[in-house]
Amino acid sequence: MGKPLTEQELHNLAMNIVGRQLEADGFEFMAINSKLQKNPQYVCLKEKILHFIVVRNVSYPENPMVYDEGLMEKVKNHADKFEAKTYFAGVGLSNASNQSLPVYLNEEYVVEYQGLIEIR
Repeated sequence: MGKPLTEQELHNLAMNIVGRQLEADGFEFMAINSKLQKNPQYVCLKEKILHFIVVRNVSYPENPMVYDEGLMEKVKNHADKFEAKTYFAGVGLSNASNQSLPVYLNEEYVVEYQGLIEIR
């Protein structure tokens, strides 16, 4: 058995998955914050509009599409001051061989990521 990934490592993995997608979609990174509990994780510019993006690693069997409404409301209120759009990016990460086991370092894992969810 490998070593289970820490919360910070899982968070960084989720951020990398979202970051690659943002880059592919033409977002320009203005600020990146990978510290746990520090939001938003990404402040990006696309088509002259600021985007605040909160990234969360979501452990199986939780639904990566479900977010903390209180937290997202707080981030949205902050984003509104900058005329920025607010998004949630939930990334489900699970062990490829057995979803009830943790994700281990250097072992296969499954990603469930549906893209950005706009908070209106």
